[in-house]
Amino acid sequence: MNKSLKVLFFLRTRTSYVSGPAPIYMRVTVEGDRFEMATQREVDPEKWDNKACRMVYSKKESTRELNYYLDMLQGKVFEAQREMMLKGIDITANKVKSFLLGKDIKDAKTLLVVYREHVEEIKALVGKEYAKGTLKRYKSALISLEDFLIHKGVLDIPLDNLNHQFITSYEFFLKSVRNMDHNTAMGTIKKLKKIIRICVANEWIDKDPFMSFKVKIRETNRPYLLQDELDKIIALKFSADRLATVRDIFVFCCYTGLAYADVQKLKWGDVVIGHDGEKWIHTERVKTETATRVPLLPQALSIMDGYKDHPQCVNEGKLLPVSSNQKMNEYLKEIADRCEINKKMTFHTARHTFATTVTLTNGVPIETVSKMLGHKTLRTTQQYAKILDQKVSDDMRQLKEKLSKK
Repeated sequence: MNKSLKVLFFLRTRTSYVSGPAPIYMRVTVEGDRFEMATQREVDPEKWDNKACRMVYSKKESTRELNYYLDMLQGKVFEAQREMMLKGIDITANKVKSFLLGKDIKDAKTLLVVYREHVEEIKALVGKEYAKGTLKRYKSALISLEDFLIHKGVLDIPLDNLNHQFITSYEFFLKSVRNMDHNTAMGTIKKLKKIIRICVANEWIDKDPFMSFKVKIRETNRPYLLQDELDKIIALKFSADRLATVRDIFVFCCYTGLAYADVQKLKWGDVVIGHDGEKWIHTERVKTETATRVPLLPQALSIMDGYKDHPQCVNEGKLLPVSSNQKMNEYLKEIADRCEINKKMTFHTARHTFATTVTLTNGVPIETVSKMLGHKTLRTTQQYAKILDQKVSDDMRQLKEKLSKK
């Protein structure tokens, strides 16, 4: 494709410029995309012809040499254009710049090549700088990007072809074709943004396509159980062992704050005697590999003791007989229906319930809750744990009592 290409030489003077020579810069524009380069030459502004973009005509040898040098630079730009046209290479400002800098334009990076290289780097650093969960999420995001490019009818895309429209089209694809909710789509796009930052830092791309695109996570209502709802689930009698087991493991997590992946890998070796002489769980979060230290409440102790001789626990050395996350969520939906709980109840609801109903509502400081949840920052806990209306009501009642005594 024959794209429009323009070359302009200009003087770059500071606003505080008074006198003396000014540096000459070259601006190359390809279809509205441009770059600027220093020519390593300077000239007295009074001897510069802004219209001709050259030094004012003179018989001096120095004038002829400088103008010839600028002609030569301009010629190199059009030489780059001709070479790319002959080789069928898409002409971009960044590729012209690479040509002028002596780089092989055939080796221009593509998006998937850079993305896959980064995934391999993460893989090599799992356990050192990255958690296994991070690698899993990047691999999943890479598959989504590959699917998007196939959807567009290409197997890969040159970095120079990335623009704002590419990002917005990718967002639409994730939400429509892949049926992702807003926050999941933004999380996937956020990983692409990191790849683009790597490209910009390495000067493989001139313009950041994310410059006018904001990756914004919407605040969502995290479902949790009120105490009476949790009590209903605990009191419910089951004829089927499968439902009773899922209920018990769910309640165990309501009183420990463990996520599915964390309780699924728990072993008796993770239960230790703490400095207070009581039983604690000492483990690492699968998602972030941060340490988690949780004192075991009586409700949790009772449940884990009840499964000590369960065949699955004995054979696999596990603390509890945890099924797949999909099965657990299916059974939890059935349990919620039987308890007439009109909330979307998933296994992760247990973690939210621990943060709100079990701990914060009962006056446990948010710093302590954050430590038990294994959060790296208090900010994460503040987003995680929505204080119940009852807690707000109690706090305001105490404030009213204090004010009335004044």
